[in-house]
Amino acid sequence: MGTIAVIEDNILIGDMIEDILNEEGFHVIRAYSGTEALYLLEQKKPDLILLDLILPGLDGEGVLEHIKDIPVIVLSSKTEVEDKINLLNEGACDYITKPFHRKELIARILVQLRKEKFPGNHTAESILSFGDLTLDPLSLKLMVQSQSVKLTKTECTILKLLMQSKYTLSRDLLLDSISYETPDCTEKSLKQHIYNLRKKMNRINSSIQIETVRGVGFKLSKNKLNEEN
Repeated sequence: MGTIAVIEDNILIGDMIEDILNEEGFHVIRAYSGTEALYLLEQKKPDLILLDLILPGLDGEGVLEHIKDIPVIVLSSKTEVEDKINLLNEGACDYITKPFHRKELIARILVQLRKEKFPGNHTAESILSFGDLTLDPLSLKLMVQSQSVKLTKTECTILKLLMQSKYTLSRDLLLDSISYETPDCTEKSLKQHIYNLRKKMNRINSSIQIETVRGVGFKLSKNKLNEEN
């Protein structure tokens, strides 16, 4: 999923954030002060930064001035609109008020990572491949060699996310990601969408299957039956 830098001096809050991110498949690096954050960012370039404002030594706003070409989401207990506007104008890409819900945190992170990975609509809708599967998001067409099947928009979004991920996607993470493109997909209907996708993949004789990882979520894997044949 990528690497996220958590810059937070409160150890309990930092630990909680790290646990949430680890559960979703992210790698986490941490800093506990502004000075330590600058040193950390000189050594490594994360995919995204979660930045607390109240830090020992150099504060969060001072750290923000030194960050270039990395999306920054500010985490703060400040609720004034003026504070949020100022930070967004200074380079933050988003602002989350503490306390926050884990689903909101993950959803906002995914939005920023998608923006970084797909800066333009054309790139975002480029053809994807996984095993023998080829997905064309523009035409909603799924193909295996000369065979093809039409997907619904929701099915296409689900499969696109699974094809782009290197890890198992949790149900919550999948639903949060889908909600931005297909808000009709709910926890209740997700199971039906997965079932329909599996039928369509079988219809074109794909060697790839959507595997349910019990208690976690879903991932794409090689169909064992096809491997034996």
